[in-house]
Amino acid sequence: MVVSDTTRRLNEAATYAVLIVLTIICLFPFVWMVDTALKPLSEVQSLHPTLWIAHPTLESFHRVLFQTQFPVYFRNSLLVAISTTLLTLVVAVFAGYALSRWPHGSITKTVGSALLLSQMIPGVLLLVPLYMLMRQLGLLSSYAGLVIVYCSFTVPLCVFMLKGFFDAVPPELEQAAEMDGCSRLGFIYRILLPLTGPGILAAAAFAFINAWNEFMFGYVFINDDAHRTLTPGIMMFKSANVTDWGGLMAASVLAVVPVAACFLYLQRFLIEGLSAGAVKG
Repeated sequence: MVVSDTTRRLNEAATYAVLIVLTIICLFPFVWMVDTALKPLSEVQSLHPTLWIAHPTLESFHRVLFQTQFPVYFRNSLLVAISTTLLTLVVAVFAGYALSRWPHGSITKTVGSALLLSQMIPGVLLLVPLYMLMRQLGLLSSYAGLVIVYCSFTVPLCVFMLKGFFDAVPPELEQAAEMDGCSRLGFIYRILLPLTGPGILAAAAFAFINAWNEFMFGYVFINDDAHRTLTPGIMMFKSANVTDWGGLMAASVLAVVPVAACFLYLQRFLIEGLSAGAVKG
């Protein structure tokens, strides 16, 4: 079908118009959050709020960083997210390798079905059973309890992600490595992981962001400031009678910016990894 230049230009203009509108919708909450964080208290509480900042100030950021427990919350979230990511990758690499190389085994079929079934259960339904389990194990208000719970949600999807990447590595390459005296662990460490680097990075980013942004389990399982993570910690700026909107928005910006910056830097590798794992061959 032949399309005229005018029709093509109109289609492109409509496409870009829709994309621009969607971009504005997606970015507006973040812009408003930054805008509120930079406003003084008098402008934040104005009856006629606008995006214009008459007297920009960093007072809210200074208060959040030096007069609250925000640095402790940030450190806790960083520790929990990194631990979750590392543990998830260790389990997902070996589980994904097993599912990839022995897909028809009875054990791998059972494990694969169990992992798939776990993704169909909403996390909120597991809140009470997991809380009782963590209480019996003495892991409430601890980093270990959060890491275990987070891994239970990140491992299944990461296993299937990495299985798709490992499927793309031909078995003949492994056979050649074995003929050269390379062990199975040596093949995984020296050959498989470097070849599937973008996939490993994509799985790591998913696990890290999932643990960094999680709120419900962190809010319920942690009851002391020493172990409280970032997302529940931000709720401390909102009380029953007063809400510190400037501090709340400043803390939210500080929580979002590191992850957003890392994602923007790694997006090329993430897209490459996700697209590479989407097909087999």
